[in-house]
Amino acid sequence: MSDTEPIVQFGVRTTETAPQARSGKHASAQAQMPTAFDRQELSAILTVYGRRVAEGVWRDYAIDHSRDKATFSIFRRTSEVPLYRIEKQPTLRNKQGLYAIIAQTGAILRRGHDIRQVLKVIDRQPKLVSI
Repeated sequence: MSDTEPIVQFGVRTTETAPQARSGKHASAQAQMPTAFDRQELSAILTVYGRRVAEGVWRDYAIDHSRDKATFSIFRRTSEVPLYRIEKQPTLRNKQGLYAIIAQTGAILRRGHDIRQVLKVIDRQPKLVSI
């Protein structure tokens, strides 16, 4: 790769030289970007959340994005501490799993690499009841 060849990072074409792009303002901007849930992760979380809201069990949520983790907190009432926290920590991707469900007491209910499998611990599927 030549020093004047354009570099493509995150779908954005830059015309900086290779050494400058790796150690310049792009590297510091990437290091300061917060960790966030993507569309598929939020869809899976909100599906479970919406089902439990319809049952009348949960009433509020909060999303927090920091540099090292993203957190989706689930509340029974707004003024309480969260019942569950769904955390995404990229630093644990290769170890225990990217996602974790943490209870109100701080106990880790489940860890894993697939958000849908991790959410099964707090998701109660509707059951057909015959009369």
